[in-house]
Amino acid sequence: MTDTFANVKKEGSISIVNIDNPPANTLSSECINNLRSIFQELAEDEETSAIILTGSGRFFVAGADIKEFVSSFGQQEKALKMAEAGQAICNEIEEMKKPVIAAINGPALGGGLELALGCHFRIASNKAILGLPELKLGLLPTFGGTQRLSRITNTATALNLILTSKQLSPDEALNLGIIQMITEPDDLLPTAKAIAQSFIEGKSMTSISRTIECVIKGTKEDLQAGLERERVRFAELFLTEDAKEGVQAFIEKRQPEFKHV
Repeated sequence: MTDTFANVKKEGSISIVNIDNPPANTLSSECINNLRSIFQELAEDEETSAIILTGSGRFFVAGADIKEFVSSFGQQEKALKMAEAGQAICNEIEEMKKPVIAAINGPALGGGLELALGCHFRIASNKAILGLPELKLGLLPTFGGTQRLSRITNTATALNLILTSKQLSPDEALNLGIIQMITEPDDLLPTAKAIAQSFIEGKSMTSISRTIECVIKGTKEDLQAGLERERVRFAELFLTEDAKEGVQAFIEKRQPEFKHV
């Protein structure tokens, strides 16, 4: 599958989305719309169980397309639509009911880091740098950075990183929990594929999708609401063929044969 701003390659049940908007893979409005279409298609693709998001060339994503900002000065409504589109792609990635892994191959700055923060798991090359430099432009992170970074780290850390516009090394990002793993550049995609496979191998998508929903939505609601969702989704699984198969296979000491229904 080839699109204007990204290439999609399927390897078994894993789809690799490679952002390709040279020279720096900036998130222009057209690139964002293209990515939204790709992820909406992958959400419905029954052959895709996990997704890896990465960038071509030296960059993961250098940020939003700053040149597009120039025509928006003095137009609050136009700026609002830009922010809404950027938040939408990050929200849609986060709300995918299939695991999405960011394989950060190079600089992930501004909207690039925000895009990665929307993914469920983040692996970085040791050549990557991460940061939210928007305040240096007289702006602020608006693709979800002020919200997700504070939830992934904490309020003080998020404010420190945003207010200082500090660029983080992979080691610093790992220590703060912003990424979960660091690899050599050549090992980045193989590691991401192995992680993706470990998420889905021997498991049913009926339970994977509900688990992701419970975890992601649970971060945005109080504990009792999250527990109620967990109970309901658990009970729903007792109506599925895969739950019957999984339990029976365990009792019979064999590998389950899930049909993802």
